Amino acid sequence: MPETPSTPRRIADEYVAQVAALDPMVSTRLGLRPEDDRQPDLSPEGFEALAEPARRTLSALDVMERDAEKNGAEFEGAERNCARLLRERLTAHLALYEAGDHFRELRNVSSPLHQVRGIFTLMPTGTDENWAAVAGRLRNVPGALDGYRATLGEGLVRGLLCAPRQARAVIGQLSAWTGQDGSGASWFATFVADAPDRLRPELDAAADRATAAVADFADWLRGRYLPAVQGTPDAVGRERYLRSARWANGTSPDPAEAYSWAWEEFHRTAAEMQAEAGRILPGASVRETMDHLNRHGHAITGEENIRAWLQEIIDEAIDALDGTHFDISGPLRRVETRIAPPGSSGAPYYTGPSLDFSRPGRTYLPTLGQQTFPTWEMVSTWYHEGVPGHHLQTARWTAAAGHLSHYQITLGAVSADKEGWALYAERLMDELGFLTDPARRLGYLDKQMLRIIRVIVDIGMHLELAIPANSGFHPGERWTPHLATAFMAAHHGSDTARRTSEIDRYLGWPGQAIGYKLGERAWLQGREASRRRLGVGFDLRTWHMNALAQGSLGLADLADSLASL
Repeated sequence: MPETPSTPRRIADEYVAQVAALDPMVSTRLGLRPEDDRQPDLSPEGFEALAEPARRTLSALDVMERDAEKNGAEFEGAERNCARLLRERLTAHLALYEAGDHFRELRNVSSPLHQVRGIFTLMPTGTDENWAAVAGRLRNVPGALDGYRATLGEGLVRGLLCAPRQARAVIGQLSAWTGQDGSGASWFATFVADAPDRLRPELDAAADRATAAVADFADWLRGRYLPAVQGTPDAVGRERYLRSARWANGTSPDPAEAYSWAWEEFHRTAAEMQAEAGRILPGASVRETMDHLNRHGHAITGEENIRAWLQEIIDEAIDALDGTHFDISGPLRRVETRIAPPGSSGAPYYTGPSLDFSRPGRTYLPTLGQQTFPTWEMVSTWYHEGVPGHHLQTARWTAAAGHLSHYQITLGAVSADKEGWALYAERLMDELGFLTDPARRLGYLDKQMLRIIRVIVDIGMHLELAIPANSGFHPGERWTPHLATAFMAAHHGSDTARRTSEIDRYLGWPGQAIGYKLGERAWLQGREASRRRLGVGFDLRTWHMNALAQGSLGLADLADSLASL
């Protein structure tokens, strides 16, 4: 039989299949191979194994495009978008790999190390066979950590080092994983506690093995790695910053333009926050108003109570938006709110459904030991994480797998596209009148301010930029982590633990945090351009559903694509 002609989608989906076969984190996230008990290979050889399919896929894409040009063929629509996304993503991935950034990728969120625990939260546990896979994967935790120790050790040899701040943050997280921080049982022991009694002896032993391996790895970080990286600067410099920012944004942003624009947004939003504060506590400052809401505003006590309350926020949003501004049916309506495990970063987060929706989308709230939860600042966050934010976009992509490649809705997803949509979702809920309560609206504006601060301090710290003369905050000084922490304390309603986690995150994950506001800007620009083009024919519900059906795009393509819908 003649060979089936190559298309961008076939090439992209073959790449997903190759990576899923190599990387159990990917296959587990996609809901494939539930019997698999492997841990990700975090050794230098494991990273090389994942780079090789990227190289082969780029070569196949080159051949396909040459053949198409020779035959006068042209790919359109979803196939064209898939080809552009695949080339940009794989090129950006290989740039990071070839620079050796994986040899120093230690940070408090979304590092390779976090896969070792995170993979368990994606596993099914409904049958004895599922629990057998859990036990096997627990027994494989030591091997995964040995591999990552080898990778970080090779980084020491090559002089590719993370900053001490990142190592200390991770050591603190690992202490929470093991319960050595005084919080009680290890996370692994807690995870298997719900297993059937007849399986518990094997699972408990495997959990103990995993816990011991994590404690041993933390000791290595503390005793060997941390002393060796002393003196490594927190700021990564322009070259590494731009390389990392391209990966997170799907394009190479202009730091100077973004930094200047963010300051404009800062002053505009600060004035809006002051006006909203005046509606709550006339004559008080924004900070005084936030403190008042934290002490006297509506609050929920207890982890289970706040979890249930946040679930209600999502369920109410689904009911209100379905049929009016979105079509939310079938599995798209199913999303769970959970409490994040101890040792997580300080920010709420979302994990998407499996490809068959057998595992639903899930939002997570890190409580960081907190028991009383003021709600004024949480409502817009759950619109961001749940509906119409991350869950609606991710679940809509998954449901559109019939005309999109698996790559476009999974491995190829661009952080700034996703985070930009989620921030747009918060703004949309404000526009639609869901945040008319002054306290909730101040919470929304506070979250907007956080994302603006991220652009300013992320770029400012890593490139060591000067603070503008009209900033009202240490004018003319160069950004440092100390100044960034003070700036956040002055202009965002976060507590000390959250601020520390945030600054750690920006320093350890360069260029990712700017994608929220830059992505939102692209979504808003695309919507406005489509509205102008269509005039009275523009329908927001239709635009939303078309936009959510196109799969992920980098910021270089996103606004133009949205404008054409």
